[in-house]
Amino acid sequence: MSPAMIFNIHLALGYVPWLLCFGAYIWPRLRSMEPREAQRAIATLHSFRFFGLVFLVPGVTGPDLPGGFASFAAYGDFATGLLAMLALLAVARPAIFWPLVVAFNLVGVVDLVGDYYHGTMLDLPGHAGQLGATYAIPILYVPLLMITHVAALYLLVRRGLGEPAAT
Repeated sequence: MSPAMIFNIHLALGYVPWLLCFGAYIWPRLRSMEPREAQRAIATLHSFRFFGLVFLVPGVTGPDLPGGFASFAAYGDFATGLLAMLALLAVARPAIFWPLVVAFNLVGVVDLVGDYYHGTMLDLPGHAGQLGATYAIPILYVPLLMITHVAALYLLVRRGLGEPAAT
């Protein structure tokens, strides 16, 4: 089996355990929380996305990792992480908190969709070995990030429609 095929299998299967875990443990808890606390929990996870800058550190990734992928992924993660941190700092000020929650989720989704797009266009599976120490990020971390962005956006829409938190 080629490294590209293994990488693609890893990408696809990375969602399976997270969806199972999310459905069994995380989603029921998020749905039962007050909207602000649920978004705060999701923002806490995403506040660690500053780590995406690691794609730009020489020696952590291989020299032949497509630059168009590395830069977009690094700066998209960094922007999302900063917005999530700002949301956490503003949690006591709803007029600031909620727009920041929307912002970090929209920027985060654009980042991840853009990463998938750039990865496809630049043949990231064919360069999977160049991910080096960052290989685990798209396989283990990105699925949870995407799932929680979808959940956060769903909760935002549900909140906007005036539906109370489930009990």
